[in-house]
Amino acid sequence: MAASLLSLGLGPMARGQTPPPAVPGGPLPPGLPQPAETIDLWPNGAPGQPARALIETVQERSTDRLVTDRAVFGISRPRMAVFRPDRPNGAAVLITPGGGYRWVVVDKEGYEMGRWLAARGFTAFVLFYRLPGEGWASGPDVSLSDAQRAMRLIRHRARDLAIDPERVSAMGFSAGGHLCADLATRFAANTYAPVDAADALSAKPHSAAPIYPVISMSAPDAHPGSRELLVGKSASTALEAAHSPQRNVPKDAPPFFLLHAEDDDAVPVNNTLLLRAALKAQGIRVETHLFEYGGHGFGLRKAIGKPVEVWPELWRAWARTTGLAL
Repeated sequence: MAASLLSLGLGPMARGQTPPPAVPGGPLPPGLPQPAETIDLWPNGAPGQPARALIETVQERSTDRLVTDRAVFGISRPRMAVFRPDRPNGAAVLITPGGGYRWVVVDKEGYEMGRWLAARGFTAFVLFYRLPGEGWASGPDVSLSDAQRAMRLIRHRARDLAIDPERVSAMGFSAGGHLCADLATRFAANTYAPVDAADALSAKPHSAAPIYPVISMSAPDAHPGSRELLVGKSASTALEAAHSPQRNVPKDAPPFFLLHAEDDDAVPVNNTLLLRAALKAQGIRVETHLFEYGGHGFGLRKAIGKPVEVWPELWRAWARTTGLAL
């Protein structure tokens, strides 16, 4: 049993690393493994600290003691929570949960997906990234800086993690889907000064799966909350374009898997369609799945019993065709 827990990344945390976000004294449901292994992104602290120190705060939004639904904000020590499989298939997935850039969802679009992936051989990394509305010097690029640094660190530590550094994919949800798409289109952007040897490596993901993603920062398709926190209410058209992934697709972007429900009442489905059209225009391989019903933020738990519940297996089947899942 102990060996199994260690293989899931649930054994002793790596020395000196920041623990995963947790509700102080909060009870956890039985039978749901919680990660204990984390990887801090920045060895000497995250660059561009806000003028006022942040206090990391975790809120439990669930009223069901058997189901957690935590969200965290005030992240000053960005880090990855690691889910290691019993039998690694050599592939890794960097998960960027949603939260409207107001906070980062812990369970519904983070740990639940991490467990699902690890059970199928993938090594999963749930990224707790800094939030752009909290006063960081790099402003709207701060979350992308963390995602780029995370990809490079995973590759730098590939041998210890039992993964192939060329098979590190990205998956994100809602605003985390925006971050996933931003990483997969602006992986070469210079968003921070190199800090060690890991930063000599590429931040380009093997492939990308933005799920019901925020994409456009322009009306009428922009998600108002994400737009305000990322670029501000009075953002110029140039700033909107700089942070709208469909406006920044390079010819060497990785393959994309896109998925959205047409009845999404929070992030219009046209966000996914705009990105698909831009990828097609550049000749980038893209698979797109649209569901009539599903709403927003279904993740795994809210997809149960609906046609959209098949989405993880659709992604997995597609991942095999890209060489990610062999």
